[in-house]
Amino acid sequence: MTLIKWTPSLFEQLNDMDEMFKEFSPLSPTVSSAYPALDIYQDDKYVYVEAQLAGVDPANVSVSIENDILTIAGTVERKTEVDEQHYYRKEIRSGGFKRSVALPASVASDKAEAEFENGVLTVTTPKHAAKQKNTIAIKVSKNTKQ
Repeated sequence: MTLIKWTPSLFEQLNDMDEMFKEFSPLSPTVSSAYPALDIYQDDKYVYVEAQLAGVDPANVSVSIENDILTIAGTVERKTEVDEQHYYRKEIRSGGFKRSVALPASVASDKAEAEFENGVLTVTTPKHAAKQKNTIAIKVSKNTKQ
């Protein structure tokens, strides 16, 4: 019988690294670390942000905008808790969360509005008026030497 030296593939090495980092993550490996999930879009006048916050009490959520950076923070509370050892799989999170993202345009944060409906937080913020260029005409005097 011939022995062949086994060398793990790069893919297997990456899986090993994923396993190593899972123990440092507060989230299950199948749940995105970017919580809450966001959709950000804009039109000519507004920037819109939609955040999925199913099961979160709106009273436990805060929204702030500073220097065109939106921050959504809050807590998710579990109504019933099962002893950790009885879980087969645990993907529903509980505890605190905080997510900050740069907005795609400069906004008037003092005029932002937020609504919470059916587990979706929608933040609507008007854009700052575009700064107009001030073009100055250059007068050429007739008696300039060339």
